[in-house]
Amino acid sequence: MARTCLLFLLLVSACTAPPEFDLIETTVSEVHEAYENGTLDAESLTRMYLDRIAAHDDTLNAFILLNPLALDRARELDEEFARTGHLRALHGIPVVVKDNYDTFDLPTTAGSAALEGMIPPDDAWQVARLREAGAIVLGKTNMAEWAFSPFVTISSIDGTTRNPYDLDRVPAGSSGGTAAAVAANLGLIGLGTDTGNSIRGPSGHNALVGIRSTMGLTSRDGIVPLYLRNDIGGPMTRTVEDAVRVLDVIAGYDPADPITQRSEGYMPEGGYLQFLDASGLEGARIGVFTPYLRPDSTHPDILARMELVIGDLEAAGAEVVNPFTIPGLSFDPAIWCEVFKHDVEAYFGTREADFPYERLQDIIDTGLYADYIEGSLNATAAWTEPPCPDLYTHEPNIAFREAVLAAMASNDIDAFVYPTWSWPAREIGDMDSEAGDNSQYLSPQSGLPAIQVPIGYTEAGLPVGMTFIGRLFDEPTLIRLAYAYEQSTRHRVPPSGF
Repeated sequence: MARTCLLFLLLVSACTAPPEFDLIETTVSEVHEAYENGTLDAESLTRMYLDRIAAHDDTLNAFILLNPLALDRARELDEEFARTGHLRALHGIPVVVKDNYDTFDLPTTAGSAALEGMIPPDDAWQVARLREAGAIVLGKTNMAEWAFSPFVTISSIDGTTRNPYDLDRVPAGSSGGTAAAVAANLGLIGLGTDTGNSIRGPSGHNALVGIRSTMGLTSRDGIVPLYLRNDIGGPMTRTVEDAVRVLDVIAGYDPADPITQRSEGYMPEGGYLQFLDASGLEGARIGVFTPYLRPDSTHPDILARMELVIGDLEAAGAEVVNPFTIPGLSFDPAIWCEVFKHDVEAYFGTREADFPYERLQDIIDTGLYADYIEGSLNATAAWTEPPCPDLYTHEPNIAFREAVLAAMASNDIDAFVYPTWSWPAREIGDMDSEAGDNSQYLSPQSGLPAIQVPIGYTEAGLPVGMTFIGRLFDEPTLIRLAYAYEQSTRHRVPPSGF
């Protein structure tokens, strides 16, 4: 990785945390318990993560750069806790942030060498909320350049990120740096973004939990856009509980992102943690979306895992509706609107006055981009149509969402499920074999919320994931179902060697 700060961090991380605390697979609640009983402090935990990054990231290449202020921030939080005896919601929790989120103290590049070293004037809304809650930004993670690819995490600024479960394979894209870091325990929680796949897809390939919330529940302010009308930022974690803890912090109205006004009246009093119910599948009705389970287009190990899922759901008290289909659902490619040029140029206008770019063509003219995105850059730069409306006012999206909701209503289901990927992670360099990305339409084009959870592994040890989809702003139901499934199965294990 481009570790301009790494030498400094290696020098200051010479001391280690108390030996009785094991950070592997730790959670926010376990860390806070250790803070409260005096067996751990934020500075020691931050040093532990920095040590792990130094030991493992040359292999994974998950980070673009580290935060030289991370230890200072940890000390401030330790002093605050000593003085007040109060822990904020994410007090002293090390977080890794995808490098398309603005950070006032670190460059934001969207994976582009053309933006190397350029620091935004302030934090993205979600980053600011995490810091207010006490989180420590460890560093910025690698991504598919400009977020163009759901399949790979390759950037001109930092190269290729690998999957910790098999270093010869991809972590998916575009939030693969966050996924690899959190899966390998190089950070406690992570932020990713999802336009059509990029929270849920990398989470599926790395045995993580990822939440793509209802469109309008969380702000996109300060996130480098891909297609803003579909973009959502959110948590990537090792447990449902930790993902919900992040969601509690980042959800809500932000005047800088008007679509979040739609969340008003839907935010549950007391937050989302109250919906973590280990018995939450009892009496639930869950549909199995069979068009994504065809034997001719799904890996046999993933078909087998989904058969086990059905049994697990029923054993936990759910009624499974199988098959579940959506009559009248159209996967018309025209529903995708080409808005990258418009959106990214609007984003350029939010950077400092000395920011050197105004147009997408300015980026292209630098020649500073990875070869594999050249076609995407040129195609979007040539687009001349005006941007289409958002998902709540664009007729094709309204019709699409109504078809999904009508099918859910006619089958009287609380949510439906399908494999996040129909095929395991590809080998690095393989862009021709089956990929099996099932994420591009159902949630992104409807605005409906989705939660990805681990459901086990292939015979070769590669993670398999499943997505739950629910109704608009019905995160409480999805959280209840996903948490109950996770608690009754406990599929996630850390990657060997990490």
